[in-house]
Amino acid sequence: MNNNAAEVDVLIVGGGIAGLSLGSALAGRTGVLVVEAEQSLGYHTSSRSARQLIPSYGPEVIQDLTIRTLALIRALEVHLPEPVLTPRSFLLVGDEESVRDRASGHMRPAAPGEVQALAPELKPGVFAAAGLDTTSVGCDTDALMSYHRQRILDRGGQILTGHPVRRAIGTSHESGGDGTGTGQWITEAGPLQIRSRVVVNAAGAWVDQLAGLYGARPLGLQPYRRTAAVVAVEHPLETGAPMVAAADDSFYYRPEGDHVLISPAETVPSDPMDAQPRPADIDALVQHINSVTTMGIGNVVRSWTGLRTEAADGLPVVGYDGAVPGFFWLAGQGGYGFQTSSGIAELAASLLLGQTPETAAVQALNPARATL
Repeated sequence: MNNNAAEVDVLIVGGGIAGLSLGSALAGRTGVLVVEAEQSLGYHTSSRSARQLIPSYGPEVIQDLTIRTLALIRALEVHLPEPVLTPRSFLLVGDEESVRDRASGHMRPAAPGEVQALAPELKPGVFAAAGLDTTSVGCDTDALMSYHRQRILDRGGQILTGHPVRRAIGTSHESGGDGTGTGQWITEAGPLQIRSRVVVNAAGAWVDQLAGLYGARPLGLQPYRRTAAVVAVEHPLETGAPMVAAADDSFYYRPEGDHVLISPAETVPSDPMDAQPRPADIDALVQHINSVTTMGIGNVVRSWTGLRTEAADGLPVVGYDGAVPGFFWLAGQGGYGFQTSSGIAELAASLLLGQTPETAAVQALNPARATL
């Protein structure tokens, strides 16, 4: 790479967990360059994760990708000094109908006595039913992203931060009939002009905007706010306490060292932006959780808001754009980003390398699916 130009087989636009996971899966198998608009990787949604991977969370295709992701992460942990995954059960509480509707896969019913033993901070009688997923784990998301970053670099890939995409030109493209295509893209990112055979759209909340620069039709992917805060409590949770979530999506919380991480689990539409927390939302959340638990939440230590970007059907969008050869979508992971990251990267890498994975996820996540 010289100061003003670069040439690579696959250009990945977006340095969050989606882009880094894919870059890690491709590095050493084809030339790959990851460009990120911000000065640091994972600046937006990926750095604002709940850090919990829940196999019972989401529809069947998401659960399958979660199981595969957990297997792939456990395989890479042998190369790291500390584990990425740590046991942390997931406890879903609410009325009987809501818990029954949300419980699936690896979740089983939890009796009142078991709930009291696992989460003694819950006030008795507030929730009529509970489901428990003991296969759920906490995730050191910083360590996982650092692993992918280093693997890209160690295998000859390149990563550039502070390089927002400003302009794109398609040259000599020939459609393969399925949107794969061949030819060249010229992408202007920061001061650099990058030639690539394929461009991967992993731009998070900005995926539809980026698609427009490449002449692809936006898919109506919508960013949603999700706020979290770390708070001091009068009665700290045990280190091995589960993550507790309301089945009506009104809150979740889990241990965070001597403190507790809490979230209103809101899903509020937003424009793509560097989202910031709203103090009134956090105040209302503190009051709500204090009304159903005995933790005694006090001061807010820190807070943040991320954007979870979703398609209309709630599933990620992974695959070649059917109308724009050489343009590949890796978008819409919503709240499943880290949870499915390695499984989706494995699937996307296979497609980009010209393979045909025999998995239901290929069609379920295809950008051309009718529900978009």
